[in-house]
Amino acid sequence: MAVILKVRGTRDLLPPETELWNRVEATTRALFARYGFGEIRTPIFEDTQLFARGVGEETDIVSKEMYTFTPADDVGRSAGRVTGESAGLPSRDEKAQSLTLRPENTAGVVRAYIEHKLNDIGTLQKLFYIGPQFRRERPQRGRYRQFWQIGAEVLGPAWSGAESPLRDAEVLEMLATLLDELGVRGWQLDLNSIGSTTDRPRYLAALRAALAPIKHQLTPDNQRRAETNPLRVLDSKDPRDQALIEALPCIADFLDEDSRSHFDQVKAALTACGVPFRDNPRLVRGLDYYTRTTFEFTIPDGSGLGTQNALLGGGRYDGLSEMLGGPKAPGIGFAIGEDRLILALEAQAEQESPVERKLDAFIAPMGISQNSAALVLARELRAAGLSIEVGEGAFRLKRSFETADKLAHRMVIVGEDEVASDLFTVKHFSRGEQEKVTRVGLAEALRR
Repeated sequence: MAVILKVRGTRDLLPPETELWNRVEATTRALFARYGFGEIRTPIFEDTQLFARGVGEETDIVSKEMYTFTPADDVGRSAGRVTGESAGLPSRDEKAQSLTLRPENTAGVVRAYIEHKLNDIGTLQKLFYIGPQFRRERPQRGRYRQFWQIGAEVLGPAWSGAESPLRDAEVLEMLATLLDELGVRGWQLDLNSIGSTTDRPRYLAALRAALAPIKHQLTPDNQRRAETNPLRVLDSKDPRDQALIEALPCIADFLDEDSRSHFDQVKAALTACGVPFRDNPRLVRGLDYYTRTTFEFTIPDGSGLGTQNALLGGGRYDGLSEMLGGPKAPGIGFAIGEDRLILALEAQAEQESPVERKLDAFIAPMGISQNSAALVLARELRAAGLSIEVGEGAFRLKRSFETADKLAHRMVIVGEDEVASDLFTVKHFSRGEQEKVTRVGLAEALRR
């Protein structure tokens, strides 16, 4: 019988790798709490129209990458018809709702904000999430079809201060602090303003005019974008298009006074906080809901992510709530690719001094009759905060030594004499030494 393997584009996270994931998430939760954020958990699947309307039908995410299905009327029948492999949105079935596995989480958070009438509270809502997202893109290092994001959103009615450039600067300062606390070295913050909804039409008209005579020289994907959504051309990472993109008009030249002032205040606040940044007039973002401030944190080549070195990104989305049928609720948010963040941390750790992660001790019972005594001792040591593994009394002493050496820094031998005297033999593998330690002093000895 053939072995069933994981689906292409997904992966299993196993120990000890998950230890780093847990540390990253614990650090993130603790820092977000210091900035007044609370956790939100939205469904993994949503109405397809949420993403079509919010993210944009002409984006690659919606047009090519979503996992969309229509559940059968009879719940007991098939789970659904997956259509994510074909481009474009599926036609709506009159008897069934079209659903999509979430490809990003901002639209879902804003949907929840509207549905639960959080705008009526009148105060700023600071929400964060940690969870899986799904996109059918080509799997490669750091990019998976099921991937994890850490994200946060700050939104509220206009009188709550949600539209203030101070909110943008606070979010960016928080992200800089998070990367520093996680130990990410050499990060670079790129910053741009893509203007308000009144700035955009003027810029798009100029962009279309500039693209018209050179469209045939672009790669096929960008030829399509030049027609459907020319702003997306600026987001292209294809090296074949970069020289042409560099010659296109800059949106900074089309900002009105309000947008320019907003962006200047964001940069002034970051400078006051000592957060370094770089103006990047070509930085847009891949989603239609962004307005004004957009940003991206990258790390240097050689940090585990290859040439596509973006670690996280986000921006302001002042009109998204209205696009989804809700009240005016300006907002700003970001998403961290957790898979990519972990890769970067692992690569940077390897460049320094790799540390082998082992348990504090392996408890080795000498004979089946000592299994219970070994478990009792392990319970005591675990209660003292130590990481412990328990062997099996049926093991020969040689096998206990070999297993202990693989798993732990030390081995504690539990035999009849040790139990009777409460004096245990502790073998230190790194030093090649052993010592006798009383039961009362064992936890402290292992901790040293």
